[in-house]
Formats: sequence, structure tokens, C-alpha cells
Amino acid sequence: MSITILNSTHRFRSLCRLQRIRGQMQMTSQAGAEILVEKVGNAGVITLNRPKALNALNMNMIRLMYPQLKKWETDKETDIVIVKGAGGKAFCAGGDIRAVTEAGKIGDALAKNFFREEYILNNTIGTYQKPYVALIDGITMGGGVGLSVHGRFRVATEKTLFAMPETAIGLFPDVGGGYFLPRLQGQLGLFLALTGFRLKGRDVQRAGVASHFVESQKIAALEKELVDLKTPSIEDVSRVLDSYQKRSSLDAEKPFVLEQHIDLIDKLFQSNSVEGIVHNLKTDGSPFAQKQAETLAKMSPTSLKITFKQLQAGGTMSLQEVLVMEYRLSQACMVKGSDFYEGVRAVLVDKDHSPKWSPSTLKEVSEQSVEDCFSSLGERDLKL
Repeated sequence: MSITILNSTHRFRSLCRLQRIRGQMQMTSQAGAEILVEKVGNAGVITLNRPKALNALNMNMIRLMYPQLKKWETDKETDIVIVKGAGGKAFCAGGDIRAVTEAGKIGDALAKNFFREEYILNNTIGTYQKPYVALIDGITMGGGVGLSVHGRFRVATEKTLFAMPETAIGLFPDVGGGYFLPRLQGQLGLFLALTGFRLKGRDVQRAGVASHFVESQKIAALEKELVDLKTPSIEDVSRVLDSYQKRSSLDAEKPFVLEQHIDLIDKLFQSNSVEGIVHNLKTDGSPFAQKQAETLAKMSPTSLKITFKQLQAGGTMSLQEVLVMEYRLSQACMVKGSDFYEGVRAVLVDKDHSPKWSPSTLKEVSEQSVEDCFSSLGERDLKL
């Protein structure tokens, strides 16, 4: 009887929190559009406009952005699309995960719809028929990576901070992470996915996440030059971006932050299991390996195993196949396990950074439980 009352109370609180979040979203929408859409010459310009929330992507923004991109793709008077973030601090710091977790706790449809519609938007960007330029000037994580990395042109600046930190919140590097991460050099993608390691500035381009590096103070001039292009081809846009990159010498003399560790990463992260990687790190004994072992020990063991399998599979899949797989994983994290809710609580809500993972060790995470997360959802599978 008492358990029933506790569950009802828990659901009621989650419902209240979700209503509060939705109310804040509506207030934001009324106070000022969360997506600014402009037509400048032959260019379509989208500005993510939630600067106080570091332009975190919510459902309203997805539902504004998707039809606009589809419209411009077939519009004869739109030749190029530019996407940027407002406020100077972030392009997009991630998805609005708090709203999704509150919805998931009470079985609200937002938990299904958010991931579904976000991934459809990611696929639209990945298959876009016109030059798509993401100006990732500032924090670019999670959902923000999904809005940029699949586009043809991704312009980093010295203010860019890239990471896929999902294993720390009981999730996995989604938004097509299973597609682009395994395609980075050697084991770099797997390293970034499991550890959530942060890349900054020019290193984002050196790693292959960004296509170009341009100094932040030159971004306004770059944007003007791009919108002034008459019927630009991919080559025209490429030429402009290349010329700005050549004129951006900031940090050019600094080596890639992971340069001295790349061979070690390739060696230590080459394994057929997460346990194998942890064993490699512990036996290596170098300060770098020790630090990575400590980092992995803090992550959700379930997330680490899901992420490992996701990247293994994604390396030979198309973007569409990866997104279908990741939608299955997103729903498994929402329904089958508790780590996602516990991770969000520890990192984003209570901020005590002491999650209680369940299971708490890699050994306790069965291969079958991981396999089940990849199972088809039948009629509920993502359709692209």
C-alpha cells in the first residue's frame, strides 16, 4: 500500500515539474522566438535564440526548425543555409534533457516524440541538398552536435567547446554519434564517446569534428560574405571558408591537445569490450591512462557498454540506420533502466555529482541486457 502511495506521489511531482518546464517554455516563446528565421539575399539564416539556456534544444525549436529547412531545400530563391547561436557563449549546449526526463518518469509522450523528431531533424541536416553552414562559435554539445556535425560545413572558433558527455548522465552519444564518431581517426571517436573528453577551439577542427577553423572576430565578416554569394555552389562556399581559415592564425602553432597521446589512445582503446579497455588503461600505468581509467569509473557502466556496442555497429552503417538504432537505444534508456534519470538528477538537478548507478559495475551489466536495448520496436521504430 505504502509503495503505491509513494509511486503516486513521485508521478504527481514529476507531472508538476513537467508542467512547470512547459510553462517556462511557453513563456519563453511568448517573450521572444526561440528560433529566429531570416532571409538575407539568397541565404536562409537560422539563429538558435535561448541564450540564457545556452541555446539548449527543446521540442518547440525542433518543430520550428524542421519545416523551415524543408521549405528552403526546395525554394529556388534560397541557395545556402546558415545556422548559428545567439548570445556569444554557445551554439547549442545540448538537448533540453530535464524536460525529457520529467516526461519519461510519468510516461508522457514527450519522451518518445523528442528523440523521434530530433533524429528526423538530424537526418534532414545530414542529407541536405544545399550548402549547410553551422557556425559553432561557443559551447557545442549533445543536441548541438546533432545540429552541426552532419552538415557539410562546420566552422569552429577559439570559443568552441565540443563534447559528447552522455555516459556521465546514463545516456549514450546520440544524435548520430554512432555515425560520425567511429569515422574519426583511429580510436579517437571511441575515446571521446566513452570519456566525454572536451575539445576546444582549433582542436575541434583538428579532430575532424569541425570542417574549418575561423577566429571568432572574423565570423560576422564571414557570414556577410557567405550571404552575399550569388547562387553559391558547394565549391564557392568551400573557397570562402578556406580563405578565412588561412587568415586565422590564432593557436596555429599549438599542437593538437591529444597529439602526444594519439598512439596510446589507439592502442589502449583497441579492444573487443569495455572491460578490455579498462584493463588496458590500468595495466599501462601512465598518468594519461590512469586519468582515463578514473574517468570511466565515474560513468554509468550500462551506458559505457551500450556506447561501445553502438560505435562498433555504427562504423559500418548509414546515418539513417544509425539513427534508427539510436532511437531504439533512447527508448530503452527511458523505459528499461534507471541510470538516465539518476544521471540527470546527479548532474543537472541536485548537482551532487554522485550518481548511484544500477548495476554499479561493468561485470554486473549482462550482455543480454545490452543486446535488449538494440531490439526492434516494431511499429514504433523510427521511420526516415
